Amino acid sequence: MKLILIVHDIRSIHNVGSLLRTAEGMGVDKVYFTGYTPYPRIKHDTRLPHIANKLTTQIHKTALGAEEMVDWEYKSDIISLIKDLKAEAYSVCALEQAQNSVMLPKFKPETDVALLLGREVEGIESSILSLCDKTIEIPMYGKKESFNVVQAAAMAMYQIRVVNSR
Repeated sequence: MKLILIVHDIRSIHNVGSLLRTAEGMGVDKVYFTGYTPYPRIKHDTRLPHIANKLTTQIHKTALGAEEMVDWEYKSDIISLIKDLKAEAYSVCALEQAQNSVMLPKFKPETDVALLLGREVEGIESSILSLCDKTIEIPMYGKKESFNVVQAAAMAMYQIRVVNSR
């Protein structure tokens, strides 16, 4: 089973680097950065050189080289990306708290998975959630209402990659 990440509108450079490092460790097939998510320097980068260089350096601090090991790409249009992935038979699954969500321990993917991660505080916009095949939620047992996006992604990747492969 293939597993890819869609990292949409994540603000924290540290979260981006940590996601790349975690994705590499979990054998994620590809990472797509969308929206305003910062990403390392790319060939023919249209960003100002000093900005691209600064972001690359800062992402490297937490990615520790994973940004050079993981296949990743920046896509400006998340809606087109979701449609393209569905056409490639991926199940696009949002990691989000929602009324119609499936609790992560009960999630059993039957196809390749594109795991969508959204904004750290506000979560994934309803217009984008409506394009997803499923919404997956991590049960909370303490008093806090949510996890950091990287920790949540790590739990979901582990469930999809390891627990479901048994």
